[in-house]
Amino acid sequence: MTSSVEALGRLRAEVGKAVVGQDAVVGGVVIALLCGGHVLLEGVPGVAKTLLVRALAASLDLQTKRVQFTPDLMPGDVTGSLVYDARTAAFNFRAGPIFTNLLLADEINRTPPKTQAALLEAMEERTVSIDGESRRLPEPFIVAATQNPIEYEGTYPLPEAQLDRFLLKLSVPLPERHDELNVLRAHHHGFDPRDLKAAGVSAVATAEDLAAGRAAVRRVGVTDQVLEYIVDLTRATRQAPSLELGASPRGTTALLAVAKARAWLSGRDYVTPDDVKAFALPTLRHRVRLKAEAELDGITVDAVLRQVLSAVPAPR
Repeated sequence: MTSSVEALGRLRAEVGKAVVGQDAVVGGVVIALLCGGHVLLEGVPGVAKTLLVRALAASLDLQTKRVQFTPDLMPGDVTGSLVYDARTAAFNFRAGPIFTNLLLADEINRTPPKTQAALLEAMEERTVSIDGESRRLPEPFIVAATQNPIEYEGTYPLPEAQLDRFLLKLSVPLPERHDELNVLRAHHHGFDPRDLKAAGVSAVATAEDLAAGRAAVRRVGVTDQVLEYIVDLTRATRQAPSLELGASPRGTTALLAVAKARAWLSGRDYVTPDDVKAFALPTLRHRVRLKAEAELDGITVDAVLRQVLSAVPAPR
């Protein structure tokens, strides 16, 4: 347990060589890796969303591929397709970029729903079906997607069914002044975000470290009181007056998984209510939907979830 915790701790530090001031986001992505879940990174352009995922991939000894989602991207461009071979007079399967360990789906909301839907089976079942044949994806398989929250022209909002398949939706904020100053100093001294090797980013954790960490997370204990607290939180979202749609049971199980991973990374073999609270917003914010009148009143999903957290009593 200790060695895998140390390896994943080094992973966070290694990503920090390239990405400054986003420790909370990096920690969230590491937790998603431990849970085997997908992560959606949302932030304005220029806050290092893509760089963060690239640095993470460089810090892990895993295969990674990137897909730039565009309006003309077709499902076969992601999943692969059957290609006719004139020499053998047969159709052969040519695997798409989805056949990897870590898939960077860049600007995922810029591609039409048909192509977005190509990810649904892969994200849930870890398989891809082409011409009636199901093909297993590599293990581990994780989608790290990015999207811009402020642009609407030329974008296609992700459907609820796909959003619900992301374990976490992490908001990538603008950096604090001192962090932005450190970024500027790094660029002044020659930092090139396109050359992570020159920045000193190298693989410090392996697939074996990740597998050991996942096994350890599954053994983390949870009391009945904490289980009841998680259920009460998600059920409270379904009764919140500002929400049209509350969190589903998948949100309940996701919150449990994330809390166990946080507890393990903190060096504990048991979950506390603080583990649940710490990741309630990233786990639930994309699984609920505001009522139209609440949006008009300027109410945000995060504000509603904070009200739920303050209203539901935590066990001692």
